[in-house]
Amino acid sequence: MSQFLLQCITLDGIEMSHCDQVRALCEAGAKWVQLRMKEASESDVEKVALEALSICEDHGALLIINDYLDVALKVGAGGVHLGKSDTNWKAARNLAGPDLVIGGTVNSLSDAREALASQSLDYVGVGPLRHTTTKKNLAPVLEAKAFSELLQFLGELPKVVIGGVLPEDLIAISSMDAEGVAISSGLFREGSVSENLNNYLEQWPDEG
Repeated sequence: MSQFLLQCITLDGIEMSHCDQVRALCEAGAKWVQLRMKEASESDVEKVALEALSICEDHGALLIINDYLDVALKVGAGGVHLGKSDTNWKAARNLAGPDLVIGGTVNSLSDAREALASQSLDYVGVGPLRHTTTKKNLAPVLEAKAFSELLQFLGELPKVVIGGVLPEDLIAISSMDAEGVAISSGLFREGSVSENLNNYLEQWPDEG
């Protein structure tokens, strides 16, 4: 997969609401948005997801729901991202059918084996690259060699690097057999969302 995959993830604990974040990301040109509301109830996620989906559809962006397969199916989102404590990947695929985009989190070789064996995932988020405060119970940061080996082991399954990724990391990441990155806090730092998003887009090597 040669196209750069940039998944933009909404963030808890900032002044912008999740819907405002989705709108800002879409207006900045994001085409792959993950709604991640770790501090909210499933019913609240569903309410926000309905509005977020409308925004994404207006901008031709794919909406991924973090954690909640039932919400993704109920609102008609484009996909779901499931961590290791969420719905089993194979069970999720059986429930969702072939069309829903399903992503999973991979933090170790055993996770990678499970991801491949499930034959159910469209992509995996691999990491963390470095420590980040946007996720509680963060898995241990992967050493560079282990990271590279893990990406290679996953083979042709599309891989996005997660965990504190900075724009200046992208050249190295592009050479590590990864197709892209997933970003959260880096999109909402100083400056506008559009500026931050463009900083990532500009740093990925142009394969054309």
